[in-house]
Amino acid sequence: MVSACNRGSEVVAPQDTTSPSENQTVNEWILENMKEVYYWNDKIPSNPDLTLSPDAFFESILYSYDASVRPDGDRFSWIEEDGAALSASLSGETTTTGMEFTLYLRAQNSEEVIAQVLYVLPGSPADKAGLKRGDIIYQVNGQRLNRSNYSSLLFDPTRFTFKLAQVSNQALVDTDETRTVTATVFQEDPVLLDSVYTVNGRTVGYLVYNQFNPAPNGSNGDEYDQKVDAVFNEFKAKGVNELVLDLRYNPGGYTSSSANLASLIGKGIDNSKVYFREEWNQTLTPLLQQEYGDAFFVQRFVTKSQNIGSSLNRVFVLTTGHTASASELVINGLRPYMTVTTIGETTYGKNVGSITITDDTGRIKWGMQPIVFKSFNSLGQSDYSAGFKPDIEVEEPINLLPLGDVREALLNEALFRITGSRPARRAVAETNPLPALTSSIERKAAGGRMVKALKTLKLNF
Repeated sequence: MVSACNRGSEVVAPQDTTSPSENQTVNEWILENMKEVYYWNDKIPSNPDLTLSPDAFFESILYSYDASVRPDGDRFSWIEEDGAALSASLSGETTTTGMEFTLYLRAQNSEEVIAQVLYVLPGSPADKAGLKRGDIIYQVNGQRLNRSNYSSLLFDPTRFTFKLAQVSNQALVDTDETRTVTATVFQEDPVLLDSVYTVNGRTVGYLVYNQFNPAPNGSNGDEYDQKVDAVFNEFKAKGVNELVLDLRYNPGGYTSSSANLASLIGKGIDNSKVYFREEWNQTLTPLLQQEYGDAFFVQRFVTKSQNIGSSLNRVFVLTTGHTASASELVINGLRPYMTVTTIGETTYGKNVGSITITDDTGRIKWGMQPIVFKSFNSLGQSDYSAGFKPDIEVEEPINLLPLGDVREALLNEALFRITGSRPARRAVAETNPLPALTSSIERKAAGGRMVKALKTLKLNF
């Protein structure tokens, strides 16, 4: 699988419990693969230290990003001690409570931290416990969240007792309201919500899509892609002539699912039109060309009967800093064919992809996710490494309304831009004054990835 991933800065490296000889065996495997597939393989040090722990060794050979010295460097490659768990998480199956949240300082220069729920997966432990979008957590298992403990309290346990705060007169007020949740192995369905709105003579389709994943873990099918197809089939049947695509919490996924979604939206496209092109390293490119031809580097659109592009002149995409990689690929790939208007906040900035490398023999347990290609749309554009700045800037407020509510800030703005009038008055609070720290989305293995299935690629992984 090819994928581009963003790992959050709060991820804790695995503890090295292997012997020096075991380290060297793993590191030789890492080095052999990286020399072959890494996008910056010509920048790998000539004599790296093979005695380091595997995670430290992997980091030591990366062409790491530096704003002043290596502005073109790598921000996204990573390695994990458990390759099987890595592969499962890339398909949306993890041990989780089933909610994603953003972490904020409770006030400017405060040591205290809160976690605000962004969304809850239907049927998940968090959903069954009654947690919902907008809930604010200030205490976990009897301890108030602060800068020092939030990572261990929110990400290490599997059983949680949360205490909730609420917003009153623009201030956070603690309550004794509690929610108890136990994390379990749970499969995320990337299609969170779809709706159709009729406003001022316009029929607006709305889709909240949170991960580009074709199927559940363990499946070789395309069940989730088919679900997206069914949504657009319904849009077509209902005469949708405007589209709002909500990718605000979508950190990436498989390029095949990205192409599937774009092929349902694009105007005047079919399987002869280029969606995006890939640039690989100079070692692999001639070998891939010889084996597969130039078509290997080109992802074309797919001809889809459910495509609604003939009824659209434009598409509105809702974005935040969590909108990354395969989500940005949709924005970049559709722009040569139709007007794409972004509403929200600047996207993450991820125009490269990586592959999942594990050892098929089972001798090496580690798994790694190195960057292997850079993407370009049909016009040769790949200029969003700093993210797409929104055409219309709208910040998510501290008072979060349910996704799909026409009063919700980003959707409300999109409907206003479509119809010229607001279908409902916006919520009173329009800004969020709290300083953001990080989010659970940044820690997801899906974070900022583009994934291309390489089932037939004969590389020496």
